[in-house]
Amino acid sequence: MNSRIFTHAAMAALLCAAGCLAGCSDVETTELKTPVYKTGLARDELRNTAFKAQFPAQYASYQKNDESSVMTEYKGSVNFNKEDVWDPLPEGYKHAQPYLKNLWLGYPFMYEYREARGHTHAIEDQLEIDRINRYGEKGILPATCWNCKTPQMVAWVKQYGDEFWAKDFNEFRDKINLEDDSIGCANCHNAETMTLQLYSEPLKDYLKSVGKDPQNLPRNEMRSLVCAQCHVEYHFTAKGHGPEQKPVFPWANGFTPEAIYTYYEDTGNVKDPGFEGNFADWTHPASRTPMIKMQHPEYETWIDSTHGAAGVSCADCHMPYQRENGKKMSSHWWTSPLKDPELRACRQCHADKTADYLRERVLYTQDKTFRLLLTAQEYSVRAHEAVRLATEYDGSRDTDYDQLMIRARKGIRKGQMFWDWVSAENSVGFHNPAKSLDTLAQSITLSQDAINAALQATRYGIAPQLEGDIQTVVPPIRKITRKLQQDPEFLTTHPWLRYLKPLPQADLYWKGTQRISSNQ
Repeated sequence: MNSRIFTHAAMAALLCAAGCLAGCSDVETTELKTPVYKTGLARDELRNTAFKAQFPAQYASYQKNDESSVMTEYKGSVNFNKEDVWDPLPEGYKHAQPYLKNLWLGYPFMYEYREARGHTHAIEDQLEIDRINRYGEKGILPATCWNCKTPQMVAWVKQYGDEFWAKDFNEFRDKINLEDDSIGCANCHNAETMTLQLYSEPLKDYLKSVGKDPQNLPRNEMRSLVCAQCHVEYHFTAKGHGPEQKPVFPWANGFTPEAIYTYYEDTGNVKDPGFEGNFADWTHPASRTPMIKMQHPEYETWIDSTHGAAGVSCADCHMPYQRENGKKMSSHWWTSPLKDPELRACRQCHADKTADYLRERVLYTQDKTFRLLLTAQEYSVRAHEAVRLATEYDGSRDTDYDQLMIRARKGIRKGQMFWDWVSAENSVGFHNPAKSLDTLAQSITLSQDAINAALQATRYGIAPQLEGDIQTVVPPIRKITRKLQQDPEFLTTHPWLRYLKPLPQADLYWKGTQRISSNQ
């Protein structure tokens, strides 16, 4: 009887799997070939407009990335401030996270962090973001920050080699064309033949490290890897660990948050007790914790998801096939499938479902993920505050105070990295619901352990100051810009801001690609 039940269950599972595969039967496979063109373009052609004449339909589709007004429920192309829950669009939005400036205190992300507009705006938005210093000749961030903004990277790396990465970002401001050099054709295509190719040095480095030839990969794999050139977590190489400031994808131990966290344990130069040899992007000034800033791990989130495991590529969903003048082509409007009222990208495989049903299922996942994301964010803030209070506590301390404080800071570091994994990833959990929710659950547990350790370290002397609603315990930092940090008085307006040093007085030096004044 039991064996018969097992057999029926196994058969049902097989039929379900077969149905899923049948539903995805029109998804590209590794055997499918694309035409090889003879464009007449030079191999090193990088300008987007050079491709327009021969590929007018694709180029017109690409220009849809200029759109900057359409929102989905949780995201979209209006570049609102991601911490601003107080103001309406375009500056704020109902699904913002109010504690981003607190959590990134001391790191350039605290100045400004906006929802990304379309890829055609990549350079323009990069030049105007407050994270890059515009109040002096130098940007105070490495040229590495250009890596995912322009195909001109190919020419620059060819010209400078590994010395490019550590150059100052602003050195290249006036060497760029806003229209022609933004993310486009040459980031993904060989200009001579239009075959898919990789321009990203860090991705090619990774592929070579696992025995893969970046120039000889299955087409379906390439339909995701061209996106993985940028939609990934990465770090800039610390001095003594390779070419300085070169971007590296931290995948040597795997693609999970835990695997990437362990990678960062011995690839840096941190000297703080308990963190010796760790990599850190910065040290949080309130809790004195060496921190990791996650980027946007879409590829790492998707790779072991239901869709990733089934061979559904990034392009299947974000570049769905369409007909133009009777010809089949991939859409080059790289955006959310939810912006299409008919959800045609999803219904290529899920043809038996209505658009309304599919949209509801996406929102079901995103609602749950975002609610837990806000909870994890608040736990992380409270953990920083617990360690801040414990660091400055002058009452009776536990005999193991130093070790407990190391444990607390480890909980902060890892807990915030796990929160940031989901926060920085652009699908609000949908690319991999199980992974996203599990990562947030671990984040909450880690942050709570940090709080517990700080409480124990002070024999619970700081407990009264940690009780209550988080917005009373630690108010959100609503404003901090490079200009505001030039004012010492402003830095007294929040308990955490007093840990920042005032910046030198200076006027705006750069506007886009142009020098507009001289502070030197």
